[in-house]
Formats: sequence, C-alpha cells, structure tokens
Amino acid sequence: MTAQWPTKDDLAAARKRFEEAIPGWEPPVAFGVGLVGDDGTSFPVVNRRSGFLSAVVLGMVCGHASGTRTYDLPPYVLAEAVRLMSPAEACTDVRHPNLTAWRSILAEIEGAEGHDETEGTGRRAVAVFVGDFADPPADEHDARFRALLAAGES
Repeated sequence: MTAQWPTKDDLAAARKRFEEAIPGWEPPVAFGVGLVGDDGTSFPVVNRRSGFLSAVVLGMVCGHASGTRTYDLPPYVLAEAVRLMSPAEACTDVRHPNLTAWRSILAEIEGAEGHDETEGTGRRAVAVFVGDFADPPADEHDARFRALLAAGES
C-alpha cells in the first residue's frame, strides 16, 4: 500500500522528492491537463503559479523537466499520474482539483479508447506546461490554454 500524505508538510516533502527525481526540474509558471475532443481542447483546471505537486507529478510521467511544451497523455500515462497523486487526498486541509480533473479526463479517454477517431468518438488528453509567459505557444492546445489563462478561468 502506498503511504498517504495527511499533512501539508507531507505534501511539501512529496513534492521535494519528486522534484529531486527530475534532473533540471523547473516549476512551470502555468500548467494543465486538457481533454481534446471534436470541439477543441477543454481544460477543467488552469493552474497559474499553483499546484506545484501536481505539476511535478505530471512532469515525471511526461518526461518534462522545464520549458514550454505539450504532451499527449495516453490513458496509461494519465492513470500513472493519478496513482502517484492519490496519496495527497489524505490531506483534507487542501483541495485537490487537479486530481479530480485528471480522474474525470481519464474516464473520458478510457471510454474513447479503441474507437475510430474518424467517427468523432476519439477523445484524448494533453498536458500543457508553460515555462515562461514570454515563450510562444507550443501548439493549438497551448494557445487555447493561454486564452483561458488570459480570461482568468480556472
């Protein structure tokens, strides 16, 4: 059984362990996981200079250390991020919106797995990391993410 992180200090210690495990880790200024569908990419949670434990866990499963970049998140990769973040739920002093969003997105993409994307049922997940707001958007998912940041949505 995985150890739980019931206190804010436990969350901080977990974050530090993950950061130390990624050579060259630099926290992003913003990040999020999006659901890509027929109508574009939606982001249930938009993190701006927050959610750093979630960011480093996501970075670990994506292989991201720094900079601005997007990554496709197959179900098994997002499931691993959920598994790694789950011990954080033991800390009831803070909300865990990223974990909630990741589980919801995972349910969506697992349901779409195996469907032919040409039929319009293919949904997938993407991770967006913004290393610096001065960086140009990495792609259309990053551009949508930044539009939500500019609009103040979360």
